[in-house]
Amino acid sequence: MGTLYIVGTPIGNLGDLTPRAARVLGEVSLVAAEDTRVSRRLLNHLGIRPRTTSFHQHNWRAKLDGVLAELAQGDVALVTDAGMPGVSDPGAELVAAAAQAGFKVEVVPGPSAVTAALALSGFPGDGFLFLGFLPRRKKDRQAALRQAGLSAAPLVLFEAPHRLRATLTDLDATLGGRPMAVCRELTKLHEEVFRGTAAEALEYFGSPRGEVVVVVQGRPAEEAQVGADPDSDANDEAEVDAGLRLSLAQLRQDGVRAKDAVARVASSSGLAKNRVYRVWVEMGRE
Repeated sequence: MGTLYIVGTPIGNLGDLTPRAARVLGEVSLVAAEDTRVSRRLLNHLGIRPRTTSFHQHNWRAKLDGVLAELAQGDVALVTDAGMPGVSDPGAELVAAAAQAGFKVEVVPGPSAVTAALALSGFPGDGFLFLGFLPRRKKDRQAALRQAGLSAAPLVLFEAPHRLRATLTDLDATLGGRPMAVCRELTKLHEEVFRGTAAEALEYFGSPRGEVVVVVQGRPAEEAQVGADPDSDANDEAEVDAGLRLSLAQLRQDGVRAKDAVARVASSSGLAKNRVYRVWVEMGRE
């Protein structure tokens, strides 16, 4: 039986690939890649030509059995376009299925846009709340930000350039003038870090390009003191629903079926499935 290697790849600068990752990619029988064209550039850079197959959020159900069959014959590497598979990227389903089937699973760590941006932000990094990509709908996005904004730890989120201004607008509306760092094109030639408020970032970024990581300062202590009563049942319920919406919106965006999404969120949150399903249905009607 083969081993499934979860391989972290560079987030921009190909020189950041670890020697171990390069060795594993050169030794496996198959590379399961989010986009074979993107991964081929990395493999060509290394001077290797392993077999590749696509494995992403739109085809993983159709490809899963085939990759598991490959694992029965030899080693397989799982990669995405950049960063770690399964972290706001495809791959979690393959990892879970391989482990359940009894295959050995090893991780080959690599560069992380999350920790790179957090380090660049200058905010305390003792803890942070990672939001990944926010929901596409404005209402869901604002609800997620309000919920996450209760955290005293910095918030880290990913955003595509064409949605950055909409997200900055919502950050300004929900979290006011909190300091933030907008990190663009990390590790690449035109790496840029803008520090300021969401309103100031809106003035600065007219037509942004490249992938973006936003780091927002956590909730200040004085803001927590004047916030809502923590014993209020109404506030507690609203916060729980906002958290459910964030989790469900991400799964809906990834194409996960209602039954599977509800089961996952109910299991991770400890809430009843009928409550989670109610929120799923409400989101579908909006």
